[in-house]
Amino acid sequence: MVQEQHPIEEEQLAEEKMPYAASAVSVLHYAGFWMRFWAYLLDLIVIGSISRLLVYPLFRAAELDTTSGELFSAINIAAAAVFYLYFILMTKRWGQTIGKMVFGLKVISLKSSDLSWQAILFREWIGRYLSATIFILYVLVAFLPKKQGLHDYFADTTVIHERSLVVQTPIQTV
Repeated sequence: MVQEQHPIEEEQLAEEKMPYAASAVSVLHYAGFWMRFWAYLLDLIVIGSISRLLVYPLFRAAELDTTSGELFSAINIAAAAVFYLYFILMTKRWGQTIGKMVFGLKVISLKSSDLSWQAILFREWIGRYLSATIFILYVLVAFLPKKQGLHDYFADTTVIHERSLVVQTPIQTV
């Protein structure tokens, strides 16, 4: 398992004025393929539920077709909007979706302390579309050192275990 120091976490340690903060080092624990996969499956259940509770009833109330098999039907466009808005807005507001919250995962920027709109839009819209279309691109998470999918790699983001940030102190020699 590859772990790397993250400058943001080091700053937070120094600000908290913890004992031994000067000698403590924060290490990121990157989330692997399977943890991210299970979080994504949970997110799909949440998104499906939102669509079935909100989108489909609205279409039925407006007497619009909800059974169309066409790719660009109104119902499919609305469902896609719910899908992408869920990932974009949840990641921007909390840095994680409900699936990631349940599994203790969080999206972080590798360049700054917060996620920019540009990084989130690329990661959650364009990158997610590419990864879903060509699934092998998502499997890259299992092989890259920082456990990044192609969408993470180009957006300079990664997913970490938020509750398992390890604080290591150097061993003192006598």
